[in-house]
Amino acid sequence: MAEIVILPALLLGLIIGIYEAILLHRDVSVPTHRFGHMAHALVYAIIAVFFTMNAAFIYSTFSFLQGIPLIQYPIVFQIAVGVITMIKVHGASAAIRGSVGGVSVGMKETWAHSAIIAVLVVAAPYVWPFVAPVLPSWLK
Repeated sequence: MAEIVILPALLLGLIIGIYEAILLHRDVSVPTHRFGHMAHALVYAIIAVFFTMNAAFIYSTFSFLQGIPLIQYPIVFQIAVGVITMIKVHGASAAIRGSVGGVSVGMKETWAHSAIIAVLVVAAPYVWPFVAPVLPSWLK
């Protein structure tokens, strides 16, 4: 049975969430909206990375997933989490409103930025073996 991965998922999710929050920090002018978006980005990134890094555990725990033709492989599940992440990131950026010339508009975050966040979430389990040796022992 696959083991659950907690600390690496939290660490990489936090890093990806901070990356997203930093990129969008300048687009949000209202401090309360800024805090809300940063908290939302951090929590969602941690959850998404937790799912992608624990795909093997999820598939061994919920064995019926292997019988579903479309998502029978963990990599497809990870990519699905990435696509959901991309849609969520883009949707959240459109929901935060700003004002340009008296017209209320979203931040207009590009699909490219949303795709970068999604790729980072999907790549997290494959990047971890390269990142782990560089980190101090208390972070592993």
